[in-house]
Amino acid sequence: MIILDPADYLAIGLSLKIALTAVLLSLPFAFAVAYLSTFVSFRGKLLMEAVVNLPLTLPPVVVGYLLLLLLGSKGWLSPLLEHLGVRIVFTWRGAVIACAVVGFPLMVRSMRIAMEAIDLRLIQASRTLGATWHDTILSVILPLSRRGIIAGSSLMFARGLGEFGATVIVAGNIPGVTRTIPMAIYDYAASPGGEPLAAALCAVSVAISVAVLILHERLGRKGRG
Repeated sequence: MIILDPADYLAIGLSLKIALTAVLLSLPFAFAVAYLSTFVSFRGKLLMEAVVNLPLTLPPVVVGYLLLLLLGSKGWLSPLLEHLGVRIVFTWRGAVIACAVVGFPLMVRSMRIAMEAIDLRLIQASRTLGATWHDTILSVILPLSRRGIIAGSSLMFARGLGEFGATVIVAGNIPGVTRTIPMAIYDYAASPGGEPLAAALCAVSVAISVAVLILHERLGRKGRG
């Protein structure tokens, strides 16, 4: 039996923390983008959709490097971050942002599919009965989109657990600070005799992902019911 050391358990906990924080941080923005893409027509809509889906086509390392150019010590936003006293690069916050950016298109797409399936007559009926646009969102669109929200959150959480390329560029691989499960697996796989520990962490990652997918399916079935 392979026994993981405290640093490995710390990496597992950090991975869960980063993935969950990325999901919670992205939820309102993803819902807003999905709403605009589905129900609102405006100039630049195609460009917005292209930018949102860009992380799906770019290598994660490229996404990480672009984030480094944006958030680094000499990045485009460095004066603002220094003024606020916030440090992003090589912290767990940087890992959260990397996971959020990479998984954001998956969440938006799931929500958008759910919104496109909503009967527009229900929205028109709510407006006819005097509901404001935010009342319609809260009472009609949000409840009917819950399956897409759950699906998108599950996909983004699982994607965040396995994120490596963008995270290693923005947050690095600092034990106890930014070392997540994929980082630890990489370290063990590259070290002599580390294959058993790498396999053990792979098994932990698979178990967490399976649990997330089972929870997603159960919630989806309850939603259909």
